Amino acid sequence: MTAFARLWLQRIAREGFVPLAGADLEALLERLAGQLPAAGREVGAALVAAHLTDPAVLAETITLIGACFPAPAATRIQSAVAAGYAQALREATMAEQERLTRAVLDTHASVERALRASESRLRAIFDNAAIGIGVSTMDGRIVRVNQAFADLLGYTADEMCAMSVPGLTHPSDPPGMWRLYQEMINGERDHVRLEKAYYRKDGTAVWTDLTSSLIRDEHGVPELTMVMVHDITDRHRLKESLEHQATHDPLTGLPNRTMIAAHLDRIFASADRVGLCYLDLDGFKRVNDTLGHQVGDELLVAVAGRLTGCADGPGRIAGRMSGDEFVLAVRDPAGPAEMRALAEEALAALCAPYEIGRHRLRVSASIGVVDSGVRDTTPAELMKAADLTLYTAKSEGRARYVMYDADRNARQAARYALAADMPDALDRAEFSVVYQPLVSLADERLRGVEALVRWRHPVLGELSPDVFIPLAEETGMIVALGRHVLRTACAQAAEWARRFPGTPVFVSVNVTVAQAREPAFPAEVAKILADTGLDPRLLVLELTESAIMDTDGAPPAALDGLAGSGIRIAIDDFGTGYSNLAYLRRLPVHILKLAGPFVDGLRSADASVDEQIVETIVRMAHALGISVTAEAVETRPQADRLRDLGCDTGQGYLFARPLPPAAMLPLLHDADPVGAGGAR
Repeated sequence: MTAFARLWLQRIAREGFVPLAGADLEALLERLAGQLPAAGREVGAALVAAHLTDPAVLAETITLIGACFPAPAATRIQSAVAAGYAQALREATMAEQERLTRAVLDTHASVERALRASESRLRAIFDNAAIGIGVSTMDGRIVRVNQAFADLLGYTADEMCAMSVPGLTHPSDPPGMWRLYQEMINGERDHVRLEKAYYRKDGTAVWTDLTSSLIRDEHGVPELTMVMVHDITDRHRLKESLEHQATHDPLTGLPNRTMIAAHLDRIFASADRVGLCYLDLDGFKRVNDTLGHQVGDELLVAVAGRLTGCADGPGRIAGRMSGDEFVLAVRDPAGPAEMRALAEEALAALCAPYEIGRHRLRVSASIGVVDSGVRDTTPAELMKAADLTLYTAKSEGRARYVMYDADRNARQAARYALAADMPDALDRAEFSVVYQPLVSLADERLRGVEALVRWRHPVLGELSPDVFIPLAEETGMIVALGRHVLRTACAQAAEWARRFPGTPVFVSVNVTVAQAREPAFPAEVAKILADTGLDPRLLVLELTESAIMDTDGAPPAALDGLAGSGIRIAIDDFGTGYSNLAYLRRLPVHILKLAGPFVDGLRSADASVDEQIVETIVRMAHALGISVTAEAVETRPQADRLRDLGCDTGQGYLFARPLPPAAMLPLLHDADPVGAGGAR
């Protein structure tokens, strides 16, 4: 016998009378335990079929399932068992009610003499029935109830006979219930069945499964109504509990995403305007990481309480979407002014200190605010607009709210769409690599090329890196994209080296911070070089100063290994980061690429300051054995000044724009001192 079945048997057996022998009960529970968790409804129905209908049996079964199964599965199994149990019990009750109804109707429809002869039997059925039965006249006066009905409501039978049917109303009565009752009084229907709540004498409520039948006289004229009620309070409470779990966040008790969506659907179906504040806590992950998830959970509960206070107004509701994201939804707001005021109220409420255990915390929030007519949008579009606006608030500095702007959000949505296209675009080979020549400033001969990526978008045309590189960095696609560029550039450089053996042209490839921080990056570079056959001495990896230096001020250990294999390391945009030449002495750096502003400053006639800066950088770099490359060289005076200042190489529109591989061939041929025309 399984452990679950054994515990089940112990719990049921202790509840008193069980209408099964011990061995039969043991066999039944063993069989039913084997059907869980897959056949919950069948298990519930089988309990009723075995006459295990004492409410304590279901309660013990539900409790045991919750204790023995993991939380998500336990709720589903409990719901299925309860549903099967309730359905089977309802069907059994209906059968009993129908038998009683037929007996009463047959008895009442017989002649007076037959009625008198069977009166004692009918009275026994009526008085001793396990379900409540009541009879009322066509004007609603209650003329007879059995003891079960009186006990159910806490009255005596005489007290109930002094009442009327309309006096037994309850606020939760189903819509249209009294219309159905009136139709039965008018003789337009013979039966009504529904779930109804009654007030007990002590003011509490009891839920019943109610069946009302019309009794006609021998001429078919409506004469009496009979009602039969069965107590389903426990089942109703269980149903409410399960529904609450399905629509509310278990941690904070706020409506969850499902309930918020349903609430918005109701607003869109019956209101004119809708407002939404979409909130995200700033830096919440730091709380979890430093203080633990328990403190984080307590903080979320406290935040939920403050947002509930902000939603304490007509037409307002607060909800938790997921993690540290919350919403405040408003039905028919009084325009943007009300939504701004609500956002400001929420920001102020959330910024006040929190006392969580021994910790005193402060958090802020970013809020995206939308105010719209319901005819101008849909619930899904409303949520999307609020989410995009929230992202804008985050990007603008956090601890603020931002109102929805259609044009801005359209641009933001376009960026999101572009970011979503990137993985498939990489698979479809939409990214290409072009090459910008790097020339010696002394003789302007070709020395190398910088590999630059372009995106040939099928709809938007060719996109420059400044459009999609930031998106790639935000989404994490930059690692895969950088790997693609590196492999393509190395393969192309290896082919050029084979075709033009007298021209040792190197290829320079940009490496992002994310790539440099990848533990497998050195191994990936080594594999690409091995696969393509490129001499490591013909590869330059360009890193920014922020990528070169770790957050603790130390260079990545991988740089030494890369440099040791013959690969040269270049610092791109030098002068925009640390701008500290002292740390260059302990870095395996071979090339400095001057930042564009320094080179651009050499355009003007009075460029003495920029000349002095460039000259200082060049001299110190040369003293350390590091060559200097100038970027963005666009005019002849710039090139001449850079050459005079000792700058080694340059690149820019003065020499050549970025070129596809085929357009590079003439430059490579002209630069080949061997005259590799026959190699082409």
